[in-house]
Amino acid sequence: MIWMDRLSLFSAMDFIAVSMLCLLWLGIGFFIENPPKKHPSLSFLMVKYRKEWMIQFVHRNPRMFDAQMLGHLRQGTAFFASTTMIAIGGGLALIGNTERLAGVASDLTLVSAPAFVIEVKLVLMVLFVANSFLKFVWAHRLFGYCSVVMSAVPNDPEDAAAIPRAMQASEINITAARSFNRAMRSVYFGLASAAWLFGASALIAASLLTVFVLWRREFASQSRNALFQDPL
Repeated sequence: MIWMDRLSLFSAMDFIAVSMLCLLWLGIGFFIENPPKKHPSLSFLMVKYRKEWMIQFVHRNPRMFDAQMLGHLRQGTAFFASTTMIAIGGGLALIGNTERLAGVASDLTLVSAPAFVIEVKLVLMVLFVANSFLKFVWAHRLFGYCSVVMSAVPNDPEDAAAIPRAMQASEINITAARSFNRAMRSVYFGLASAAWLFGASALIAASLLTVFVLWRREFASQSRNALFQDPL
């Protein structure tokens, strides 16, 4: 009964807004990773170049450039993983001081709400950030595995194991990049969920804006068009 009383603090619009946020998050992710064949996404196009990278890697001598590239990718994932960890800590600290936060929200003319309501809204943000943290960490590990497999590729391009191992490395690289992209989308929607502090309508608007930004970057950006117009 206590939980039912607390849930009654949320309106039907709140439940619709949160459901919409989650559905849009899952939907845009699926659409980006499984785009129409005639209109591939930027992430989908990059899969081809990651495979091509490993083919060129087999014939490149020396391979210092490839090692530097993997190092940069790991540094990027490590940076975002540490950043999301800090964000999780900050979110948990706010949840522990919701009474004070409620007073600040009232001073800023945000929607007046009980401490429990603000806690739930903060928990939603923390869940998105926690999801992104786990995926960043996994991407970091996969890029590390990729570097190990690349190190196992024979220096002789004519070796029978060279291309198969390079293709194994490319698949690990692609999986790592997919995890990284999913983590970034989770960060985007985590930021969008912060709009819930301003009300359900604000959350819906922020969710739609986030989907539009992701769609534009994946399907209508200049970088995507440059890759799509491959002269080969």
